[in-house]
Amino acid sequence: MRRPAKSPPTGRRPAKPRPVATRAQAARPYHHGDLRRVLIDAAMQLVGEGGPEAVSVREAARRAGVSPGAPFRHFPSRDALMNAVAEEAQRRFRAEIEAALAEAPSGDPLGRFRYLGIAYLRWAMKNPTHFEIISSRRFFDHDRSAGVSSDNAELIGLTERTLAEAFSAGQLATRDLRQVQIAGRALVYGFARMHIDGHLPRWGVGDAEIEQMAADIVDLFITGIASHAATAAKV
Repeated sequence: MRRPAKSPPTGRRPAKPRPVATRAQAARPYHHGDLRRVLIDAAMQLVGEGGPEAVSVREAARRAGVSPGAPFRHFPSRDALMNAVAEEAQRRFRAEIEAALAEAPSGDPLGRFRYLGIAYLRWAMKNPTHFEIISSRRFFDHDRSAGVSSDNAELIGLTERTLAEAFSAGQLATRDLRQVQIAGRALVYGFARMHIDGHLPRWGVGDAEIEQMAADIVDLFITGIASHAATAAKV
């Protein structure tokens, strides 16, 4: 004999049956918009906080709020992620250069060269860990990074054209533009490295005067390569 079903206690409603997920619902993919972009931004934050060594695909996934395996569709390895980080850092560096040149005086190529040098230093000092990535060969393969190589080549070409225009305008004291270009690069790169590696305090340069010192050494270099006519025009 079957026992009658018990009635629910007074004041309590019987529990509703849980809906069974359909196959279409269970197979619904995770949607994160532009996951590749989010992962690169997360990796850029990791670089900014802990340097290039702090980047891992797993940690970028955690920052992006996705499963550890989700990023591998876009970045099958840490090297692939670091390459994308380098390309993004290079893009931001180039944007800094272009913004500075947009404010440079027209008809004064040597002045534009000065703006370019100061913009280089400003970005490197504000973004030391990102500068570390694009200026060193320790963190990704420069030769296999088409984006970084292309951007870098365009910036070198821009510098060459600017110096050629300065020479044509009679603003340079030397015709050896390659020498000027390499010397200028060595100057800004060296000062940026001194700042990043913590050497400037030993030379009596405090944090409050670093930006002004950067501008001053660029001006000193400009004075050294400028022709007498260009120097006289500034007086």
